[in-house]
Amino acid sequence: MNPCILLGAPIDEGQRRPGCLMGPAAYRVAGLAQTLTALNHAVEDRGDVAPAPLVQATCANPAVHHLPEMLAWTKALRDAVADALPHGLPIIMGGDHALALGTMAGAAVHAHRQGRPLFILWLDAHSDIHTVETTTSGNLHGTPIAYALGLPGFDPFPPFPHPVPGRNICMFGIRSVDPAEHAAMLDIDITVNDMRVLDEQGIVAPLRAFLDQVRAADGMLHVSLDVDFLDPSIAPAVGTTVPGGTTFREAHLVMELLHESGLVTSLDLVELNPFLDDRGRTAKLMVDLVGSLMGRKVFDRPTRSF
Repeated sequence: MNPCILLGAPIDEGQRRPGCLMGPAAYRVAGLAQTLTALNHAVEDRGDVAPAPLVQATCANPAVHHLPEMLAWTKALRDAVADALPHGLPIIMGGDHALALGTMAGAAVHAHRQGRPLFILWLDAHSDIHTVETTTSGNLHGTPIAYALGLPGFDPFPPFPHPVPGRNICMFGIRSVDPAEHAAMLDIDITVNDMRVLDEQGIVAPLRAFLDQVRAADGMLHVSLDVDFLDPSIAPAVGTTVPGGTTFREAHLVMELLHESGLVTSLDLVELNPFLDDRGRTAKLMVDLVGSLMGRKVFDRPTRSF
């Protein structure tokens, strides 16, 4: 069995509220490695990734902040994930969602080397499809999906290696989309399972339809799990709370279905801000969700035949 490879990504620079840099330590304290070991997974903790050396950079959008830092993190995480993937399932412990600029790039590099398509499951309240040019907040944690698509407007970032087609991306549980993002998404063939879709159709059918697509293409699946995918009533430790998120049971069901699929090849855990948590409540919930993703069951059932 391939090991789970833990990579810390203590990134705060993708947004303006400090605290996410403490996320990797919180996951370790909440027992992520011990949870995986108890499920009979080998665990290799490679420690926290160090950013690449800073290179001065500017862009045309004056709102953007911490650009040199984000360039450095993107390069370092791209290399760390591409290096880890041949040896196991990397679990990147964030850190804000700007880390996905690098983690998805690393997954794309590896998928290309394997001759397989990359798919992305975006578990988030937000669509994060701004570009460096279009963001009005200047927060680069709102740009990873646009970067993965290879959209223009990302100078001075390096081009995304092997852009991911829109049809290979599934946004699941989104409920906060800016007008500019909505307009951009209308022109791209992305699967959008927002909270209305999930309210009308439930969790299972939309998720299985996407997983069937991944399986049919022999794809590699990168899952990016943002704390704000969850309703803030059960996961308060996030700086961008949006009411109406998934419940405890719905979130675990998503993870259980992902486990049963056997398709997940890399995982982001992002936007955990321990400073905003209630005695580690959110960190523990996120660790429990990873446990469900990696095989924890209340009752064993025969594997679904596809």
